[in-house]
Amino acid sequence: MQPKIVGLFVGLFLGLATALVGFGGMLICAFFGALGYVVMMILAGEVDVSQFVGGSGAGRRS
Repeated sequence: MQPKIVGLFVGLFLGLATALVGFGGMLICAFFGALGYVVMMILAGEVDVSQFVGGSGAGRRS
């Protein structure tokens, strides 16, 4: 199974606990699903975040 699919399911299961309270809970569940998907895309190397965390070293002063 692809890591981003695993992340999606992990996020959905984390949000499932809140989904039992109605529409607001469903939105929270969708948020956790999207968050899990994005995190797993980053961990799988499909998204490069080095420009946001300063991984390239460009623009730094020593």
